[in-house]
Amino acid sequence: MAGKNAENKTKPTTVKPKDFIAAVDHETRRSDAEVLLEMLGRVSGYEAKMWGPSIIGFGRYHYVYESGREGDSMVVGFSPRKANQVIYLMPGYEDLTDMLGRLGKHKIGKACLYINKLADIDVSVLEEMVVHSVEVMERTYDTFPE
Repeated sequence: MAGKNAENKTKPTTVKPKDFIAAVDHETRRSDAEVLLEMLGRVSGYEAKMWGPSIIGFGRYHYVYESGREGDSMVVGFSPRKANQVIYLMPGYEDLTDMLGRLGKHKIGKACLYINKLADIDVSVLEEMVVHSVEVMERTYDTFPE
């Protein structure tokens, strides 16, 4: 288990998200990433930043766990991976059953939504989910534009 002073390894970098997306080999992932870059920026109201080598994040929040561990992370983000697009909604997906039922073809993890391509989902439902997630994060944490 990580100690109290363990740091989050995923931090903002100086790489430009548009440059990262331009280098994505998979044509559909690349074009979907361009759509997600615009949509998440517009819907969240935050500027895109690279977090680590492969995640595009929007905004920043500071967390402190009961253990005393603390750090910063993105408010919302995505990553065009080889196997799928991963959308990160930091509050998780437990409270989004209705929206997930309307979304289309997907899989979920704790804070990860996995989709093959945007054509498989209802993008307006994804927008609803992002709005909800950002609202929860802004109510729960101090958030920053990064």
